[in-house]
Amino acid sequence: MAINKLTVSMSPHDYGKDSVKKIMYGVVIAMVPALLVSIYYFGLDAIRVNLIAIASCVFFEWLIQKLFLKGKLSVVDGSAIVTGMLLAFNVPSNLPWWIIVIGALVAVGIGKMTFGGLGNNPFNPALVGRVFLLISFPVQMTSWPVVKVLNFAMTDAQTGATPLAIVKEGIKNGQSFSSIMDTMPHFYSDAFMGHIGGSLGEISAIALIIGGLYMLFRKIITWHIPVSILGTVAIFAAIMHGVNPAKFADPAFHLLTGGMLLGAIFMATDMVTSPMSKKGMIIYGVSIGIITFLIRTWGAYPEGMSFAILIMNAFVPLINRGFKPGRFGEKIKK
Repeated sequence: MAINKLTVSMSPHDYGKDSVKKIMYGVVIAMVPALLVSIYYFGLDAIRVNLIAIASCVFFEWLIQKLFLKGKLSVVDGSAIVTGMLLAFNVPSNLPWWIIVIGALVAVGIGKMTFGGLGNNPFNPALVGRVFLLISFPVQMTSWPVVKVLNFAMTDAQTGATPLAIVKEGIKNGQSFSSIMDTMPHFYSDAFMGHIGGSLGEISAIALIIGGLYMLFRKIITWHIPVSILGTVAIFAAIMHGVNPAKFADPAFHLLTGGMLLGAIFMATDMVTSPMSKKGMIIYGVSIGIITFLIRTWGAYPEGMSFAILIMNAFVPLINRGFKPGRFGEKIKK
């Protein structure tokens, strides 16, 4: 007599029409606007970095699963492509190819497959790779090419600082925030469109917002994490700027610079490494916002989003334990 066995897959568990593959390729589609902007401003280097990062992540996931995990190959589900694109979005366009490959190996090998693959990793794999590269290769990871419209020359030698670094260094040297911003008269419009220095995928606010709205429309993410992160940073920035406008940047500057939008929309919302309940998501997002603002304002690095997300990834199991979603059919206590 044949016995039908119930097979329970790895987390995350959700009921709906969307498969893991459909969700992952939906995220890829959402990143296309930011990818196109990066190509517009960084040219062939943007294409080079993305291709190397994606190919390396896919290859390492296939190799590790083939040699060690022995299960059904998951490289076709799109998660390795998402990891590769996010890793590329978090590095400069002039980064040497071998450093990108190392970052991909760390992202997939340590950040993902060590824990058993998709659904088991406690930390965002792309951020694990990015932080490893930042610590291991600080010079290469903080040498930002100057943006040039439709620049199709490979590896432009001309580099410049990011707005976050310029403001942090200027305030440290006794300049006021307003005087620093006078040297960047078109900063807010440039940051909105993408004509500023930085990592590949973080330069254009409008491109990231379009991608976020697409994921909200597709219900790939909810508003709770992005809004709580951005709202928290905006509130703290407004308070500090109001207290001392010469020393502290205004909310718009914080929201438009660095990895704020990229992290809030694409990195912190990773369904595997973020809380399950809506209350938990808000606590998680508020905490990321506070840590990011603290690092940006008083820390050694001008940017703090990557560190904040990874720190809060570690607290997600505790958040999930404290704010469990209600069981189906459970009576809600009033």
